[in-house]
Amino acid sequence: MATQHSRSAARLMMTPAVVLLLGWMLVPLIMTLYFSFKKYLPLRGDSLERGLDWVGFDNYVRFIGSSSFWPSVQTTLVIVGGVLLITVVFGIFLALLLDQPFWGQGVVRILVIAPFFVMPTVSALVWKNMFMDPINGILAHLWRFFGAEPISWLSDASLQSLILIVSWQWLPFATLILLTAVQSLDSEQLEAAEMDGASPVARFGYIILPHLSRAITIVILIQTIFLLSIFAEIFVTTGGAFGTRTLTYLIFQRVIDSQNIGLGSAGGVYAIILANIVAIFLMRIVGKNLDR
Repeated sequence: MATQHSRSAARLMMTPAVVLLLGWMLVPLIMTLYFSFKKYLPLRGDSLERGLDWVGFDNYVRFIGSSSFWPSVQTTLVIVGGVLLITVVFGIFLALLLDQPFWGQGVVRILVIAPFFVMPTVSALVWKNMFMDPINGILAHLWRFFGAEPISWLSDASLQSLILIVSWQWLPFATLILLTAVQSLDSEQLEAAEMDGASPVARFGYIILPHLSRAITIVILIQTIFLLSIFAEIFVTTGGAFGTRTLTYLIFQRVIDSQNIGLGSAGGVYAIILANIVAIFLMRIVGKNLDR
């Protein structure tokens, strides 16, 4: 058992990292809260030395009173839900497929995981210009080959296209986590169930899926944290038009339009509140699997 001296030494060695981590998180949060009650227009030449005008909750009222606020919250939740659904379902399918022995298994696994290492901006540009371009895109040529009229994906099906782009980038992450969980499954259980006459669907529903519940929970929690702040894909593809403006992108537009850092900071506080609400919901509903 650790002695009092060793525990004190461990705390002392951990202190610099804890202080740095707290500073890294708390300083931006405190500055955001501070600016959210001020009218600060640095893009118009104002500086901190000239002082900041106190406006109280005016920035919060202006931001939430915008006609775009609630639609942006709805769009954010739709994108998060759509991406999670696609990545979890197809991630399970790919994990089970990649777990089967076949020729070139290692190469296929690398190719499946590779999109996760592509930067969001590059990924969005590739999809926008190579696949979804209504004139020269691969999908446009495919539609013409079958005698159909090409679709302008980013305007006619903008939200679905954005969900597809983001899902393509996050699917390798879900597949990797779920594949690790599949490989940890005891094969003797599956063999015993097969010998007892259980169908593949029954084996999946009663053995494989319960075993993957913890991995699915981890995938959902981690992806949600990052998906709530999606920005680059929207900026590159639609620019927030055609119903793809999320809360994060709305904050960006409000700062650019009003040139008021205080208004954007108030939007940032709303984004933090939304993220915490979603996190609490997930921890209560989905996170219970971690205790099993």
